[in-house]
Amino acid sequence: MGPFEGASGLLAAVGNTPLVRLGTSVADLIPPGVEIWGKCEWFNPGGSVKDRAALSMVLDAERRGVLRPGGTILDASSGNTGISYALIAAVRGYRLMLCLPRNANAERKALLKAYGAEIVLTDPLEGSDGAIREARRRHAADGSLVYLDQYSNPANWGAHYGSTGPEIWRQTEGRVTHFVSALGTSGTFMGTSRYFKAHHPHVVCAEVQPDSPFHGLEGLKHMASAIVPPIYDDGLADRKLEAPTEDAYGMARRLAREGLLVGPSAAAAVWASVQVARGLDRGVVVTILCDSGSRYLSEHTIWGT
Repeated sequence: MGPFEGASGLLAAVGNTPLVRLGTSVADLIPPGVEIWGKCEWFNPGGSVKDRAALSMVLDAERRGVLRPGGTILDASSGNTGISYALIAAVRGYRLMLCLPRNANAERKALLKAYGAEIVLTDPLEGSDGAIREARRRHAADGSLVYLDQYSNPANWGAHYGSTGPEIWRQTEGRVTHFVSALGTSGTFMGTSRYFKAHHPHVVCAEVQPDSPFHGLEGLKHMASAIVPPIYDDGLADRKLEAPTEDAYGMARRLAREGLLVGPSAAAAVWASVQVARGLDRGVVVTILCDSGSRYLSEHTIWGT
């Protein structure tokens, strides 16, 4: 059974996102024999790669009988997974209680409210970790809440094992040599990399995280200083890279000039892909462009405005 088995209507559009080759934004940074491709995840109906994990977790909870009609989904999120949950809850008739850091940007809060989510704002200084603690507290106090716990839920990475990995292989016609992904919950990297390790083990898998606990890459985790997601396997990556915030912002501006308006975590993944590409003579590097920059237009430090 695939991770999205049972999805219908709007939710049947999750996955099978376009894969595009990056051009002028990276051409002067990498050897001529290397290609970098980006998977455009904002083509999912909820606008980000997190639609995959959120839909997989909701459908899994339904199959297990944990989530029943009219139930309330509970989770913590820095934004994108929450928006995906909110869309899915609206489509399938659930309520959503989402614990969200208070400093999440205006676009995220507006989208969540538009879908009808109940937002519980948490201490911005604690980031996503503070939201996780609050979700755990609320679940302990009210067992009727269906806590999907994206950071611990195997259906998170299972979504990518069953969809993202096979899509990349098919879309590159088996030419992919390197896979690069940034770490938030780590589900995208874990699931896609496990697919490659199981089916095409020659593909080199590289993870990316911020280079500092104090960073501006919303949605990403600096694992050494954060609550490490239980689904994260520290030994899975073939390579580990750390992205500086300012370099990621610079890459976001480069990509926008090519027509690819992406968020800072996607830009960090492209920056890391360039570092991988520089060490090659030939290769096909594929990365995840997890969301659109339209969700960050109010953050002027990214765009230099």
